[in-house]
Amino acid sequence: MAATSATRIDISRPNRQKVETLLNQMLADLTDMALRTKHAHWNVTGPHFIALHEHFDGLYDVLQGHVDAVAERAAALGGFVPGRLSDAAKATRLPEFPQSAREGMAVVKALAEALAIVSNAAREGIETAEEEKDMVTSDLLTGVSGDLDKQLYFLESHLR
Repeated sequence: MAATSATRIDISRPNRQKVETLLNQMLADLTDMALRTKHAHWNVTGPHFIALHEHFDGLYDVLQGHVDAVAERAAALGGFVPGRLSDAAKATRLPEFPQSAREGMAVVKALAEALAIVSNAAREGIETAEEEKDMVTSDLLTGVSGDLDKQLYFLESHLR
């Protein structure tokens, strides 16, 4: 991790560094999740193709909004933002998307499993941000978690 830069934000440098680490991990996971959603969008097949194809575009848009917000928060705290695809690939906590998943419900299941990891990590991050006295990041992650929980509900509803 690069050194945290000076800022006039009145959170101590050690606290900002811990939050930066958290945010950069979320950035990697969100970037991976967004790209696997596009992968699903391009490759899904089956009788529910058009509904899933369009749904995955909406999910991608939600994820991309959070990618930008998380990255900008890390930068605002004086952090370095590793924003390359290769950075996300090295740092993601998500398991590999199954190459064989193409049929609608198999794709939905794979996305739901990965999205749950990201959403749960955002919830854990809320606590970490609060411990580090960064209520802005806590609030940001609360919004991320709420949006991802809603998207997870949409995916899981297909599987019931």
